[in-house]
Amino acid sequence: MIQITDLYKIYTMGENKVTALNGINLNIKQHEFVSIIGPSGSGKSTLMNMIGCLDVPTKGSYKLDGEEISKLKDDKLAEIRNFKIGFIFQRFNLLTKLSALENVELPLVYQGVHSRESRHRAIDALDKVGLKERMNHKPSELSGGQQQRVAIARALVTRPPVLLADEPTGALDRKTGIEVMDMLKELNANGNTIVLITHDNDLAKQAKRIIRISDGEITQDNEVTL
Repeated sequence: MIQITDLYKIYTMGENKVTALNGINLNIKQHEFVSIIGPSGSGKSTLMNMIGCLDVPTKGSYKLDGEEISKLKDDKLAEIRNFKIGFIFQRFNLLTKLSALENVELPLVYQGVHSRESRHRAIDALDKVGLKERMNHKPSELSGGQQQRVAIARALVTRPPVLLADEPTGALDRKTGIEVMDMLKELNANGNTIVLITHDNDLAKQAKRIIRISDGEITQDNEVTL
């Protein structure tokens, strides 16, 4: 699903060059649940931006679902993001003036899906996360955990091959965070490929494979043994 080969990201700051990613090699198969962990400044956020098609490498190769991504222009990257990647963010990123249903529908509007089909798919996605009965509520009328469930439904609604979760429990209390992680595990069991970005060791261990990154390099890549 994800093939990264000899990937570099180098930022130029005045006369200085900063290497954020230093020759990353990484393969993630379909249906895997992988966590990428590292401290602030390790390069994990830059790697997330590469995987999420939010940025392109300085050099190297990145193939997503068999398609070479590294040389694409912004408009094509936006199309890839909309069709192939579902994003789950720490701060939910819901539009406050829209209902839960309208927030979930939004990616389908960008895809040009017919309104009747988009409504049906959005309701189905909310049903999967247990929020069908709250679909007409706005974010301010929902708890933090419910807002994150809406965000997960929004990520699912386009049926993307990859779900990219960036610190998805960071704004939640411990109990609600456990519920969200249980939901991600269930989605993975049902066939979704999930990449979790975190700095939390306990959270990383919830995945089936842990990739540690430090100073722009992968320092550990292990299967999780229970």
